[in-house]
Amino acid sequence: MRKFSVIKTVCALALVAFTFYAFKPVVAASKYKCMIQMTNYTGEGAYVVISLINPEGEYEKTLYMQGDDDEWYNDLTSWFDFYGKKRNDIDAITGATVAGGQRSINVIEIDDSKIDSGYSIRFESAVEDQEYYEQDVQFKLTSASVKSKVEGKGFIRYIRMIPN
Repeated sequence: MRKFSVIKTVCALALVAFTFYAFKPVVAASKYKCMIQMTNYTGEGAYVVISLINPEGEYEKTLYMQGDDDEWYNDLTSWFDFYGKKRNDIDAITGATVAGGQRSINVIEIDDSKIDSGYSIRFESAVEDQEYYEQDVQFKLTSASVKSKVEGKGFIRYIRMIPN
């Protein structure tokens, strides 16, 4: 009988240990609608990448990629250098490019812990046979900025974000 009790106790402890270590804690994240309004340029559709930039100014995560032909990803020079030529798992959804004068509305997800903690969001843009803007739009992630409109410096006229 004692042997059965010991086995039962060991199994219960193993189950508790498995439960404790097997599941990652859920990180709270919020979704935001992000509208990108392009300037009235001529030419091919723009490739736009939205990245999370850590407080040290380095790439941390791709939040969204607009442009589904990976042949042109290297036009987004800084982002491409970060991911390198071997991008097995771009950690964002990809969508079609957006042409001059058009707009796109996408939903991006940002960990709540990144808001008001020194992180930034960067929008890079590039158009085939035209220019590349590493920081077409970049701003600090704050409680106010994730509900704002920010002007662009290149192919992006402005972006507007609102909680989803």
